[in-house]
Amino acid sequence: MAKLIGKWKLETQDDNWDEYMKAVGVGFATRQIGKRTSSWEEIKQNGEDWTLNITSTFKNVYLQFKLGEEFEETTMDGRNVQSVFNEEDGKLVHYQKSTTVGQPDSVVIRERVDDHTMTVTFEAIGKSIKSVRKFVRLPA
Repeated sequence: MAKLIGKWKLETQDDNWDEYMKAVGVGFATRQIGKRTSSWEEIKQNGEDWTLNITSTFKNVYLQFKLGEEFEETTMDGRNVQSVFNEEDGKLVHYQKSTTVGQPDSVVIRERVDDHTMTVTFEAIGKSIKSVRKFVRLPA
């Protein structure tokens, strides 16, 4: 998973991004902003401690976590979830369990494709909706 450590910039997203956001309960106005927002991610590791810093032209999120330990998270779109990160087959897998009745849980999978590319796959669990966003590595 050390291959994911570094700085990444959003390059492309598929046509399902709006459908994913809608499926997890994101409102219309926030979805419109989310479809047009540039995004950067920085992944760091210091021993057992991990950080994920997501910066965008709309909102920023800074997550500190240890693999396998659950924590409370407010997502960039305002949802309240119980989150846990795990390593699965070299991927950084982020489970988000909704704390709001009627909102589905989701999973976000970060996977390095090659030396310069990372995909981030978002899935609304039980809704059969996935969206893939492609990031490119920034120089160190």
